[in-house]
Amino acid sequence: MPARWPWVERTFCFDFPVGKFPDILSRFRGTPARIEEFASSVAADQLTWRDAPGTWSIQENIGHLLDLEALWARRVEDFLRGEDRLSPADINNPATHAANHNARPIAELLGAFRAARGRLVARLEALDQTDWAREAIHPRLNQKLRLVDAIAFTCDHDDYHLARAAELAVRARGGFRGPGSGIRVPE
Repeated sequence: MPARWPWVERTFCFDFPVGKFPDILSRFRGTPARIEEFASSVAADQLTWRDAPGTWSIQENIGHLLDLEALWARRVEDFLRGEDRLSPADINNPATHAANHNARPIAELLGAFRAARGRLVARLEALDQTDWAREAIHPRLNQKLRLVDAIAFTCDHDDYHLARAAELAVRARGGFRGPGSGIRVPE
């Protein structure tokens, strides 16, 4: 399997109409169910398995999504306050490194993620189309995003980590022989 395209090297083009927000919100709302379904199909010992030193396990990828819910919520509020720039992410991911997600029961991680995402979905459902079009600069991308774009970006980030988790599950069962994914997490 070829090396994956690193998240921080990806670029984004958000050229869809603001009216796509309900579709994107549906995708955003569905991530907890997708993670739960996936995690239920993986053997318990595979959830904490790493394919190489310095990489994250399936459980750590899930925990990372939970860790970032606070950032996504802050960014929604940044848009609503009319901030020029969105709150930055710490690409070194200190919260994920400090959390020791592999020591937590998977059900606890899944429940916490579902609750956090549910709160953010409820906040987004209360907004109207003028809010969806609010704009601010994304600090790493250095490009203007609308709120609808930021939620699509978050969905892409969710998918990135779900795909990595799925890759790990296959590798843990002996599939995808050969070099690892090439994904390293900052220490």
